[in-house]
Amino acid sequence: MNKSVSGTIFDPVSKTSYGATLHISPGGRIASIEPNGNPDPVYILPGFVDAHVHIESSMLTPPAFARGAVVHGTVAAVADPHEIANVLGREGVELMMKMAQQTPFIFGFGVPSCVPATPFETAGAEISLADIRELIKRKDVTHLAEMMNFPGVIQSHPAVMDKLDAARQAGKPIDGHAPGLRGADLQKYIDAGISTDHECFGYDEAAEKIARGMHIMIRYGSAASKFEHLLPLLARHPESCMFCSDDKHPDDLLTDHINKIASTAYKRGISVHSIIQAACVNPVRHFNLPVGLLQVGDPADFMLIENFNTFRPIEVWIKGEVAARRGEAFLPAGTPEISNRFESRMLTPADIRVTTADTARIKVIQINEGSLFTNTLTADAHIADASLVSDIENDIVKLVVCNRYDPDAKPAVAFIKGFNLKRGAIAASIAHDSHNIIAAGSTDIAIITAINEVIIHKGGLAVSSDNAKVIAALPLPLAGLISTEPIETVARKYSDCDRLAKILGSDLKAPFMTLSFMALPVIPELKLTDKGLFDVTTFSHTSLFAE
Repeated sequence: MNKSVSGTIFDPVSKTSYGATLHISPGGRIASIEPNGNPDPVYILPGFVDAHVHIESSMLTPPAFARGAVVHGTVAAVADPHEIANVLGREGVELMMKMAQQTPFIFGFGVPSCVPATPFETAGAEISLADIRELIKRKDVTHLAEMMNFPGVIQSHPAVMDKLDAARQAGKPIDGHAPGLRGADLQKYIDAGISTDHECFGYDEAAEKIARGMHIMIRYGSAASKFEHLLPLLARHPESCMFCSDDKHPDDLLTDHINKIASTAYKRGISVHSIIQAACVNPVRHFNLPVGLLQVGDPADFMLIENFNTFRPIEVWIKGEVAARRGEAFLPAGTPEISNRFESRMLTPADIRVTTADTARIKVIQINEGSLFTNTLTADAHIADASLVSDIENDIVKLVVCNRYDPDAKPAVAFIKGFNLKRGAIAASIAHDSHNIIAAGSTDIAIITAINEVIIHKGGLAVSSDNAKVIAALPLPLAGLISTEPIETVARKYSDCDRLAKILGSDLKAPFMTLSFMALPVIPELKLTDKGLFDVTTFSHTSLFAE
């Protein structure tokens, strides 16, 4: 029996709108579109696409992520599973693709191109050239995922170029990651076949990348949430923009998704058709996704909305079936599978003690709220019992990264400004990109308590108090990255950790998301890996002590 839906269709191909009835075949495709000449206050739009996301950052399985995203009008996601690949390698990538098959939500997977991301940290696995050549041929693989090693591309490093060649030979696009890259070096990066970027310092850089032929992804995630400065690109170059979340925590996913960028753009005066172009058409065509665009014969993937100020759906359809209605998802929960690699031993305060002379100057990582970029500061070390300790009065706390794959490795220690923790500590096994254990806190005993709670669960988040008690935790048994529970449960436990971190003093919007990027040695300026303090500007490790 055919189904039908009536409303004002916003046709993304002809860029027209008109009153009509969609007739949907039993096979879930649009059988016909019957114009009726009567504009309707219910609008029919193609479903949104998240053009670049690491599902693992939501701490959800693919089916659980789908249930969270679909209620906001998202019907598809272009996923880069490099988080789990850094832990489990090819096994992790295939595990994510296998679980994605448990939901009708549309996933396009990329093959991670940089696992490990750099030689300056310890990862749990490697995605080899042979893995890339085999995986890139799969039908559910849409692209080679973000090439973060832009220096390797610019220098035509053979191993990097071989990976790019594998994608080109398979006829698959290549995602980029090149913050700050401009001029001749940018052109060389683009000439290597890289066609997108979601990392831009500002409008001028993004505009140059578009002028040279790239697509720019306008990102709204949990840590990198400042996207408004890029919205003028959408008004001027709608054919060259996409929307993405990149990293989205579960509590934020309950609130909004791609519809947040769409609604903000609409309120800034950008046309609905330009928004649809970026949110639907461009990613579908660029990644060759099997997502319908409201054309006869297309899969019936669309949403019904009443208000462009929110883009909040009344209903969302996928393959001709109602997938969500007024905030309630009808997609299957799926059956999670568990795999992990976690070898850390329990630690003591002595493991993170750094001794020093009576006086010392140290380098300090400076957080920039809402950005993944950090700055380098120098400060007088705070010393007690001949060792470096947190300086709460000046908002400088100890930062620790522990190798989760080698129980004999010594933790790396640095100091960071911007968390504003007054007491206690937070720790997590989510530390981009290798996902060692990372922690920040006011005292050594609080830091060790939080780290050991993560170790007990073989992955997760933890918050501890100054009196060595765990006050909140979120276990992540799948690769130390993902929960097996539904989004509502994960969001509640995450929210508890987030709330208590803020009670301890942190004034960051997303302290755990920010913490997770403090070990990422591919985004400037100063980070801490399990091998020590790392200066991204020189791409080399550096001393904790300032000259």
